[in-house]
Amino acid sequence: MRDFKKLDIWKNGIDLVKLVYQLSEKLPSEEKFDLRSQITRAATSIPSNIAEGCSRNSEVEFKRFLEIAMGSLFEVETQLIITQELRFIRPNELEALFDLIHKEAKMINSLINKIKNS
Repeated sequence: MRDFKKLDIWKNGIDLVKLVYQLSEKLPSEEKFDLRSQITRAATSIPSNIAEGCSRNSEVEFKRFLEIAMGSLFEVETQLIITQELRFIRPNELEALFDLIHKEAKMINSLINKIKNS
């Protein structure tokens, strides 16, 4: 069993969740139960799936949870693009978050490939 709290991908996932929550406060109140809820749940799913994968005894299962986390990461990115397209959030307000998303994607992908090749 791995200690998920020591993994940089988990720590970055937590940072991403915090930024998403801060940004979601800027969404219109009528989006509280739609886009805001969806984006925060997807963001929370990223470090949650990494943590859950760490509890698994096989590399195959761990890799599967990393892939789920990657799917949630892409879901968050898509939802942020939607907020931008709908002009709820200005593009410059999303730059740091998109940078963190891309960093997280590279890190998760790297770990997935490491597991595949071992």
